[in-house]
Amino acid sequence: MLGFLNLHKPAGMTSHDCVAIARRHLRLKRVGHGGTLDPAATGVLPIALGAATRLLRFLPTAKGYRAIVRFGQVTETDDLEGKILRQESAAHLTAAAVQAILPKFLGEIEQIPPQYSAIQVQGQRLYDLARRGEVVAVPSRVVTVSAIRWLSWQPGEFPEATLEIDCGPGTYIRAIARDLGHGLGTGATLARLERTHSCGLSLEDAWELEAFKAAALDQSFRAIAPTAPLKHLPWLILSPEEQLHWSHGRRFEVPRDRLMAPQRPDAITDPDQENAVCILAPDQAMNPDPDAPSPVLLGIGRYQNAEKPDDGLDNSESIDRLQIAPQVVLPAIAPTQS
Repeated sequence: MLGFLNLHKPAGMTSHDCVAIARRHLRLKRVGHGGTLDPAATGVLPIALGAATRLLRFLPTAKGYRAIVRFGQVTETDDLEGKILRQESAAHLTAAAVQAILPKFLGEIEQIPPQYSAIQVQGQRLYDLARRGEVVAVPSRVVTVSAIRWLSWQPGEFPEATLEIDCGPGTYIRAIARDLGHGLGTGATLARLERTHSCGLSLEDAWELEAFKAAALDQSFRAIAPTAPLKHLPWLILSPEEQLHWSHGRRFEVPRDRLMAPQRPDAITDPDQENAVCILAPDQAMNPDPDAPSPVLLGIGRYQNAEKPDDGLDNSESIDRLQIAPQVVLPAIAPTQS
């Protein structure tokens, strides 16, 4: 099997637990996920199946979350999973006061990750150090928050704001909740988190865990095509001669004017393409500097190969074997100057 599973991770399970379930139910050895979700969090967990694990580093990095921030409480983990360190009524807080401070968290912001996180300091995970009672200085990082949308406000002794947040990789929503509370002088913690999109996959199309298990059992489950999350990348189609060079790992030149813009799903999802369909990693592919490194070339289509069985069958096993991609060849091509 080759492609992706868009799983709606339930609360109470780790991302590793979900990968293990996918591996067991689909009987695959090579399975990996596209970004950890905390056990208490729910939502989109992209899971790569088979050789598609090689594509994980090329997937879109933008992520989206729906978060409930509770004011008046401070916890050791910056969410409700941790021990409450401080609690004081924030009934005086208004929705307008929270909305007024939100713009400070937009754009490139400096953020200190939670003490309970998977970041490594001196070779050790922060959560391991925290569980041993060791408090260390956590280095700050610059992250990008592209949008914060206000959804609702629940007043009370510990009022709650529901927000939608679009952000880049490495952003901790728990840290945003913590820092919101600090900025307002009330303290705050993350009460609930749901990831709405990640790696080009959306919550609306995600499999519920039990439904996925049932589909895997009766063999009705179909993986998302490996091209589906890659439509943000430029692409080209190789000639038969170029296919031969590439399949043998030979370096060859491709004129820059043959590179196609992203967002052409009709050109990169046709399973009957006779020519190999190829996608290039974005930053290098469009770099006008002739001395820039050659781009990574990903093949997603089929190519003619002497090992192709001449039995007239078109079963899934032979299709997987005949696809070039997601084998990664680096350097694959050297674009010429236009």
